[in-house]
Amino acid sequence: MERLDTRQMRVGFVGLGAMGSRMAANLQKSGCHLVVFNRTRDRAAPLVSGGAIGADAPAAVGEQVEVLFTMLAHPAAVREAALGQAGFLDRLPAGALWVDCSTVNPSFSREMASEARASKVRFLDAPVAGSREPAARGELVFCVGGEATDLEACRPLLQAMGSKILHVGGHGMGTSLKMVNNLLLASSMAAFAEGLVLGQALGISQERLFDFLIGTSVVAPYLAAKRGKIERGDYAPEFALQWTEKDLHLAAVSGQEAGVALPLTNAAKEIYELAARHGHAEEDFSAIYAFLNTLEGGAS
Repeated sequence: MERLDTRQMRVGFVGLGAMGSRMAANLQKSGCHLVVFNRTRDRAAPLVSGGAIGADAPAAVGEQVEVLFTMLAHPAAVREAALGQAGFLDRLPAGALWVDCSTVNPSFSREMASEARASKVRFLDAPVAGSREPAARGELVFCVGGEATDLEACRPLLQAMGSKILHVGGHGMGTSLKMVNNLLLASSMAAFAEGLVLGQALGISQERLFDFLIGTSVVAPYLAAKRGKIERGDYAPEFALQWTEKDLHLAAVSGQEAGVALPLTNAAKEIYELAARHGHAEEDFSAIYAFLNTLEGGAS
């Protein structure tokens, strides 16, 4: 495939949640003619008002585009959108390119690549690192698995949504890198929260703990941005806790498939699962602190 001219391209986007809506908006700003679908139809309204075509099913998106992006919550949602009764995969023209930006497990990405190949459709797994604000600013990092020629063909589209593109390898490798990234993200948040809870139980003020720990080599740099949320007890989601638990579950599945023991990952997964069950599912994943602190009798 030749590199695409975004100003003349009709591009499909399926999945307009917190991330997908912002990504699609940046594609629209770059000059793409969008065809969009989301199960909750009002999510598509801002894009449609800007000139996008709103489709009534994923299949209707596939019929109208040469490149189609998916940004969905979990593997089951991707499978339904692509292969379900109203799925897009058998409606895309031969030679079209499907780019799945969802965070799924590597074996699932390889399965979808195989399904796409059977339909004579090209496939890239291209999950993103970054939350809502980087998505809005077009500063996401794409971790890409698939053929280099397919990546080059759609590079301008990815550049409209992101500031960095990493070609990791063949199908499933972009998803593999994203899985490692999210495993470390979730585990470091839980460990930091547990450290705060212990420090406070030992009589150290939360303020003193933050002042000492933030910026040191033992604390992940991103945690500085979580300080305000924890101090205010305001866990408006940037990355929801329920999706953190989902990603850890997929990492555990991948570990089992690869024959790799992941004891810390599995422990963290159960902690996030408990937090979700106790009302924190739709809060930011930093609410793991509120859950752990409540367990120990502290104020959330």
